[in-house]
Amino acid sequence: MTGLRYVYAVCRPFDAALPLQDRLTGVAGAPPELLAHRGLIAVVSTVPEEEFAEESLRRRMEDLDWLTATARAHQAVIDALTAVTTPLPLRLATVFRDDSGVRGMMEESEDDFRRALDRLDGRVEWGVKVYLEKADAADEGTDSSSAASATTGRDYLRQRRRLARTNEDRWQSAEAFAGELHRTLSGRAEDHRLHAPQNSALSGAAGQNVLNAAYLVPREDSEQFVELVDWTKSDAPGTTLGLRVELTGPWAVYSFTAGIGETEEDA
Repeated sequence: MTGLRYVYAVCRPFDAALPLQDRLTGVAGAPPELLAHRGLIAVVSTVPEEEFAEESLRRRMEDLDWLTATARAHQAVIDALTAVTTPLPLRLATVFRDDSGVRGMMEESEDDFRRALDRLDGRVEWGVKVYLEKADAADEGTDSSSAASATTGRDYLRQRRRLARTNEDRWQSAEAFAGELHRTLSGRAEDHRLHAPQNSALSGAAGQNVLNAAYLVPREDSEQFVELVDWTKSDAPGTTLGLRVELTGPWAVYSFTAGIGETEEDA
């Protein structure tokens, strides 16, 4: 079996102890290593060519179990790096033939890496999502037993229209709350990204996704940012049942490094 080089991230040299070799397992079970080049560090590991060569990789990316395991291993390495430095994460399954290919990628994107590290050093990403669950007959004050026992077409249509109006009112209220929450959080962050709402059927999260945003925050300001999210949760309109605010992080700065290091791969 021959091996290829899998690249997780690029960062600056760091002094902190990182449990890369002795406790952390990367993609395909291999321990991550540090590859230094021109004042930058690429975090890499060796993966089997049988799985990660171009044609094999294309097939594997359609295998949900394999993809999930690979993504988790990739994320574990990025999380370990984020605890001690500011990594610029590369996209999942970035693979090169050998260390020479990794160095070539670093040289080709060197200016982009350095500009991004100058801008993002010491920052982390926080994710905020707002979800709204649809109302049912019980939520709108209708006796569910009477709703279920409606026997005439007129009663049924009246209940359906009332429920539709309730859901529309709740959606508008949730959008107004999410907009105000985003304005507040943007004012306390250095940058932000608004992502497309998640499809609940794919994400598995309950409810409709009203807000899906990422915020760039200095690491030392993270505690205040988290407290701000907690405080603003209490501003949610009391009439909007089923409204949920989710905060995740701190993450590596994924949303603010799109495209960096994406060169032609040679694996």
